[in-house]
Amino acid sequence: MPHGTPLITTIVAGFVLAFIFGTIANRFKLPPLVGYLIAGILVGPYTPGYVADQSLALELAEIGVILLMFGVGLHFSLKDLLSVRFIAVPGAIVQIAFATLLGWAFGQWLGWSHGGSLVFGLALSVASTVVLLKALQERRIVDTEKGRIAVGWLIVEDLAMVLALVLIPAIAGVAGGDNAPTDPLALKLSQLAGFDLGITGVIGITLVKVAAFIGVMLVFGRKLIPWILHHIAHTGSRELFRLGVLAIALGVAFGAAQLFGVSLALGAFFAGMILSESPLSHRAAQESLPLRDAFAVLFFVSVGMLFDPLSVLRDPLPVLITVAIIVFGKSVAAFLIVIAFRKSMGTALIISASLAQIGEFSFILAELGVGLDLLPKEGRDLILAGAIISIILNPIVFWACDYIRPWLESRFAREEAPSGPGKIEPEAEPDEAPVQLPTVLTGHTIVVGHGRVGSVVALAVRNAGRPLLVIEDSEKRTEGLREEGVEVITGNAVSSDILKLANLSGAETIVVAIPDAFEAGQVTEQARAANPSIRIVGRAHSDDEIEHLTRFGADIVIMGEREIARGMVEYLHAHAPPPTGEVMGHA
Repeated sequence: MPHGTPLITTIVAGFVLAFIFGTIANRFKLPPLVGYLIAGILVGPYTPGYVADQSLALELAEIGVILLMFGVGLHFSLKDLLSVRFIAVPGAIVQIAFATLLGWAFGQWLGWSHGGSLVFGLALSVASTVVLLKALQERRIVDTEKGRIAVGWLIVEDLAMVLALVLIPAIAGVAGGDNAPTDPLALKLSQLAGFDLGITGVIGITLVKVAAFIGVMLVFGRKLIPWILHHIAHTGSRELFRLGVLAIALGVAFGAAQLFGVSLALGAFFAGMILSESPLSHRAAQESLPLRDAFAVLFFVSVGMLFDPLSVLRDPLPVLITVAIIVFGKSVAAFLIVIAFRKSMGTALIISASLAQIGEFSFILAELGVGLDLLPKEGRDLILAGAIISIILNPIVFWACDYIRPWLESRFAREEAPSGPGKIEPEAEPDEAPVQLPTVLTGHTIVVGHGRVGSVVALAVRNAGRPLLVIEDSEKRTEGLREEGVEVITGNAVSSDILKLANLSGAETIVVAIPDAFEAGQVTEQARAANPSIRIVGRAHSDDEIEHLTRFGADIVIMGEREIARGMVEYLHAHAPPPTGEVMGHA
C-alpha cells in the first residue's frame, strides 16, 4: 500500500506541526490554537516548502466544525444563562449589533458588498470560547458573578452565531454571490405562487424549516437519543458507547442538512444540546473529547492554510483597523453596557477584556462567507490576522485593565445596583480575589484536590487532629471548606507560586489526590525538590501512572481499581461460609 497518499500526508503534517507549534504557544502562555493556526500557515500555499492538500483539509475541517458545534451544544447551560439573563442577553445583543455595525462600515469603506460587510462584522463580534474560558480559569473567577456574566454573555453570542449560520445561506441565495445555494423549497413555492418570494419569503421559509427541525428534535430526538445511549451504556462496551456518541453527532448533523436543509453546524449543536439533558451527558462529553479535539486541531490548521501572511505586510492599515474593532471597539461597548447596568468597575473591565478577541465562530463565519461568494478572500485574511493578533494581545489587555482599574474607580466609583426582582444577586465575596498569604502551618498535611478522593482524606486528617491544608482550584469547594474552618489555598497546585504558599519545606506529608496523572507528576516533582524528606502519597488508575508518579518522587501510589479489588476480597473472606471440604473428608 502506498504511504505517500495526500490524505495521510495532510493529516500527519497537520498533527505534527500543530503539536510542535501548539507546545511552543503554550510555553509562551498563549492558547495552543495560535500554534495550530501558525502550523496551518506553514503548510499552506502562501509559504515555501510542503503544501498540504487544501481540498482534503477543508473536508476534514468540516468534521471538526460538526464536532466543535456538538461540544458547544453538549456544554450549553440554560441554567447559567438564566442566572444572568437580565444583563447577558441584552448586553450581548447590543454588543454584537455595535461590533457588527463597525465591521459592516469598515467593509463598505473597503468597497465590499453589503452581504460581505455583514458577515465580516458578525465575525468580529463573537469571542472565542476557548480563549475566554482559559482567561477566566487562570484568574479563578469562573464561579464568581463576573465569571457567570462573561459565560452567559458568551452563550448568547454562540446562539446568535448559530442563528447567523442558518440565515446567511438563505440571504445569500437571494441577494448574494455566485456560489450561493438556491433553496429548492423556496424555488418550488415561487413557481407555484407565480412570483418571486423575495428575501423576506426565503428567510421565512428557512425559519420554518429550522422550526420543523427543532420540533422533531424536541419531540422525538429528546426521547430517542438518550434512549439509544442508555441502551448502549448497558451493553458495558466503552467502544460501542464512544461510537454511538459520534454516530449521533455526525448522523444528526448530516440528517438535518439533508432532510431539513439546515446547516451541519446547527444539526450538531442541537444533537449536543438534546444530549446534554441526559444523565449520560458527562460521559458522552468525555468519550467524544479526544476525537473532537483532534478534528478541531485540523480545523484550525485548515483555517491557517487559507491565510496569506504577506497580506499584513502589503497593506497593514486594514489589519490595524480590524484589530482596533476587536480589541477596542466591542470591548468599549461591552464596558459601557455593563456600567449601564450599574455593575462594578472591576466587573465591567473583566467582561470587556474577556471579549477582546475572536476565535472559532469567526473562522466558521469567514469560511461560510467566502464559500457563498459573499466575503472576499481579503476579508478572511483580515479576520484571521485579527484573531491571531487579538488572542496574543489578550493577556496584555487583562494586564491593562488591572492597571487602570484603581484610576477609574477613584474617579468614577459608585455602588453596584441593589438586589431585587430581576436583578443579579451580588456575591458575598469581594469584587476581586483576595491576595493569598503563605501558610504559617508546620508539620502539616497538604491535600491537593478536594474531590471525591481528597475530601475523604482531608476528613480523616481533621478527625485525627492533625494540621491540614487543602489546595483546591474550585471556588465553590474552597468556600465550603473555609466555612468549616479549614485552611485553603485557591488555585492550581501545578503552579509553583501556589505551592510556595503551602510551605512545602515545613510540611510532613502531601497527598496528591487529583486524577490527572500529568498534573500530579508535576506537583510531585516540585514537592520532592522543595522538601526531599516530605512523604508524598499519590493516586493512579493504571500501572503506568504508578510508575510515572514514582519516578517523580512519590513514596506510595494507590491505584483505585486495586484497592477496590482488595476491599471485595476482604469482604468475601469475612463473609465466606465455613469450608465444607474437611467435613466431607471425615465422613
